[in-house]
Amino acid sequence: MSVQDIIRAMDENLNAKSRVLTSKMVVHGRRTNRTIESKNWVIGIDLAFTEYLSPPREKGTKMLKLGDKLWTYSPQTDRVIQISGHMLRQSVMGSDMSYNDMMEDRPLIELYEASLEGSVEIDGRSHWIMLLEAKVKGLSYPKRRAWIDKEYLLPMKEELYAKSGKLLKTSTMSGVRKVQGRWFPSQFIYKDE
Repeated sequence: MSVQDIIRAMDENLNAKSRVLTSKMVVHGRRTNRTIESKNWVIGIDLAFTEYLSPPREKGTKMLKLGDKLWTYSPQTDRVIQISGHMLRQSVMGSDMSYNDMMEDRPLIELYEASLEGSVEIDGRSHWIMLLEAKVKGLSYPKRRAWIDKEYLLPMKEELYAKSGKLLKTSTMSGVRKVQGRWFPSQFIYKDE
């Protein structure tokens, strides 16, 4: 399997033509944890709608993504706000995930050149270590290092870097299961570094 084949297979696992999912996001604060539930409808990589279901303070908040544009609606203020420019780097609901993290769901094969750095065993499972370097300008993370499970063909761990080479964020996946013939994680963890 070539590096390109691995990245293509990984993209196929992570990106479906359409999907509907209910998710829980747990935000770990200094004093307390918050759990935010949402329902998400996604078509391809350009259309997405999210409605927050709980807690009561967030209930009814909605987000709409059309192409590279993102809007939020807050029932408390009864206002629609377009999220753009520097605002895309801001936190989603107080989490370590940014609006950019939510928006950058184009296939990795379109965005990055990949090279194999090696192989490693993690928790009894074989992984490739891949370095991905941006081939297009303007990405939030011009460089990524991914530990890709050889069976699941998913990036079980990623380090996300700035243009300067500074480590900005790590992400991990777990709870992998087969969904309609594709491996998909049930848990994502984003952490600012």
